[in-house]
Amino acid sequence: MMTTLYKTKQAMSVTTTKTDGSEADIAAPPNPVRADTPCVAVCSTTFDEICRGCGRTVVEVATWVVMDDAEKELVWQRILSQGYPRRNG
Repeated sequence: MMTTLYKTKQAMSVTTTKTDGSEADIAAPPNPVRADTPCVAVCSTTFDEICRGCGRTVVEVATWVVMDDAEKELVWQRILSQGYPRRNG
C-alpha cells in the first residue's frame, strides 16, 4: 500500500493506493487555527538568541515571512511546548 500526502492552504488530503490498485482519498485534519505570528510585541533577545516574548530564535523571527505553513507549524509546536508565547491577561 502506498500513501501520498497532498497539502493545500485549506486542508490536507491523503491518497492511499490499495493492494488492488484502486485509490482512496482520506481527508486529514487541518492544522489548528493559529495567529499569523506568535509575536506578542515583547521583543527581547538581549542575553541570548531566543525572544523572551514569543520564544522564537532570532533566525525564526527574521525568516518567518518566507517560511511555509509546515515550517511555521513546527515552530508553533516547539514554542507552545516551551510555554510561549507569553501573553499578559
